[in-house]
Order: sequence, then C-alpha cells, then structure tokens
Amino acid sequence: MSAPRFIGSEIYRASPFGPRHPLAIPRVSTVTDLARALGWLPGGAYVTSPRARPAALTSFHTPEYVAALLAAEAEGAVTEAVRVRHGLGTLSNPVHGLMFRRPATSAGGALLAAEMVRAGGVVMVPGAGTHHAFADRAGGFCYLNDPVLALLHLRRLGLRRLAYVDIDAHHCDGVAAAFEGDRDLLLISVHEEDRWPRTGALGDEGGGTHLNLPVPRGFNDTEMAAVRDGVILPGLEAFQPEAVIVQCGADAVEEDPLSRLALSNNAHVAAVLAIGAQTDRLIVTGGGGYNPWSVARCWTRVWGALTGQQAPERLEGAARAVLEGLVWPGRSAGRNPPAAWSRTLADPPREGPIRAEVAARIAVVRDRLPGLRQRVWG
Repeated sequence: MSAPRFIGSEIYRASPFGPRHPLAIPRVSTVTDLARALGWLPGGAYVTSPRARPAALTSFHTPEYVAALLAAEAEGAVTEAVRVRHGLGTLSNPVHGLMFRRPATSAGGALLAAEMVRAGGVVMVPGAGTHHAFADRAGGFCYLNDPVLALLHLRRLGLRRLAYVDIDAHHCDGVAAAFEGDRDLLLISVHEEDRWPRTGALGDEGGGTHLNLPVPRGFNDTEMAAVRDGVILPGLEAFQPEAVIVQCGADAVEEDPLSRLALSNNAHVAAVLAIGAQTDRLIVTGGGGYNPWSVARCWTRVWGALTGQQAPERLEGAARAVLEGLVWPGRSAGRNPPAAWSRTLADPPREGPIRAEVAARIAVVRDRLPGLRQRVWG
C-alpha cells in the first residue's frame, strides 16, 4: 500500500466570500502551510487537485444546476428565478468570482482521491467535505456535493459496498438524500441535535442503512469515544465496506462559533485512526469549521496521525508563525486569541461523564445493528 497522500490547491488561498461570511477565513491553505512547516508534507505526499469538468459533475448534479453555477460565476449575478430554484445568490451561498472553480476543484480532488484509493491507500482532501449540496440546489455554504461525487466514482471504479462516516456538527442532508434507500451505502452521521439543517433524526434509517446519532450540546471526548466504539466501529464491522469516506468537520471542536459541541481535536484523530484500521481504502475530507485556529490544528493533526507523526508538545519557529499570522474578521477571539491556539497543536482532553441521554441513543442505534447485518447480507 502506498504512503498517504494529501490533495490540495492554491485556489484555497483566495478569499472570495464577504467579510461577514463564516467561510471568510483561511482553512485549507493554513493546513497545507502548517503541515509543511512541521515537515509532515514532503513533496511526494502533496498532490495538486485537478478541477472537475462540468460533465463529471453531472454524475450527480443536474445539467441545469451546473450550467446555472457556471453562468453565475461568469456574470457575477443571478436572476431571482435562479436564486429560488438553485439556491444561488443567498446569504449562505453568495455569488462570487470563484463560485464554480473553487468547489469544482474540491470535487476534482475528491474524484482523484477515489481513483487513488482504488487499489488501496489513504488520501486526505481537506478542501472536500461539502455535504449539504443537493443535485439541483446549493445549500449550507456548499455548491457541489463532493462526497457524493466521490462515492459514485468509487462505484464506477468497481467498488460496490461503501461507507460514509460524518462527524461534522451538522447533519449531512445532501449525502443522505442522495443515497436514500441505497442498500450498498452505509451512512453514519454524528451531529448536534436541533442544529441546522435539523435533519438526521435518531429514527431516520434512510431506507435501512443510515445510522443517525444526534447528540446534545456539550458532547465531550468521553461521549465521542463511546459513540466511536459503540456505533461507528460496530457499524462498519457489520457492513464490511470496500472503502470508507470520513467527513471530518472541525466544527464539532469546542471553540467553533457555529455549534455547541465540546470536543477536542483528540476526538477527531482517534476516530479517524480507528476507522482507518478497519479499511484498506480510506478517504478523509474536511468539512465544517469556522474558527481558523481550531480548523488548522484539527486537520493538521489528523493528517499527521495518518502519516504516523506525533504532535509536538509546543510549536516553535515556522509552525508557530503560521498560526500567529491568522486573522479572524469580526470575532472578538480573533483580536485576542488564546496563546495555546498558536503554541500547541493538540487540544487538552475534554473528557466528562457519558450522560444518560447519550448512552440511551447509543443503545438505540446499537439495537439496529443486527437488523442492519440481516438486511445487508440477507
């Protein structure tokens, strides 16, 4: 099996979103710079993402939507009819000068990752993970659904039984809709309850192979470990997928402004490594994450763990300079960030009790695993 690969692009250095948009922060570019400063991204590991062609996007998205996205970027505006039908030109999904090329690059990276793991391997694509887009509509900061595109491409490459694990704070509504009733796709989503888009209820089985686990505010590392060992890993064991995509949204980390979960980045690392131990074909994407320091530290740690690196206790030199150079417009924490955000990579553990409501929900999902196995294998 080849060494893990990292797919990135210089396009992520541009900041096309307005200053008030949650994505008006550096994310993928900082992960790339930080990994390089730590010596974790040698030239052979880094792969420049291609841009997906419009025809490749229509394996999931409608031709009308792709055409509307291209036209909106070229013209710098949308009509009211396009806004209503396709969700373009909204506060969440504004018109900007890279609104096709940037997500098409993320999609191209996800498609390339599928090809790279076909024979076995690990690929991280931090620019991918846009799980809210639908076939004919943008949503939730997502213009194209690169996880769906990658899963469909894995199918075209001959891999039938696939798993998608999503630990973003927000439910993966676009992916769930795309694979509703698909017996050969296991979807596991751990997300904050009563958080937009307010889908992925505990009882939503997606036709039989979706394991949704909404969790309460304050969800901690100990509870995540219980979910990992009680739901995610047994679910994968029951399903036996040929490849796994993990959407590793950093918005579940405590410092994120758009959720109220309380994980440390240790939880993300532990989850990705445990999942990776159960498959020979692993794709790890980014996703949500709206605090530039917590995103950079989380995804860089995940990449380091995938490549066998140990996070240093204290950052110095070029690595520290990368984090000290970050800005966070419009946020008080951005004006006076805690020193630990620039001087450390690993968060302190955020452990706590396993609350009764979390234990009960784990039990509900675990009780479904024998039925999942029976439905899958007959």
